[in-house]
Amino acid sequence: MSENLEEKPAEEKEKGKVEKRRKKEKGVFFLYKIENDQIIRLRPTCERCGPGYFMADHGDRYTCGHCGFTRYKPVENKK
Repeated sequence: MSENLEEKPAEEKEKGKVEKRRKKEKGVFFLYKIENDQIIRLRPTCERCGPGYFMADHGDRYTCGHCGFTRYKPVENKK
């Protein structure tokens, strides 16, 4: 029975492991832009929650993560 329980070499065990990717730290640098000594907000704030709650950009809409409010972006006709 001990013949069937052969251990694999250390190289084969490590081969199957994949390192996890680390996410970039975003901070607040992606929410604001500075132009001519003025701060410009790149994303809108939530209409229900007020200032301080930015809405997430989902391509065709903006969504508030705090209250769930969704505002759709205007559709642009491509001709």
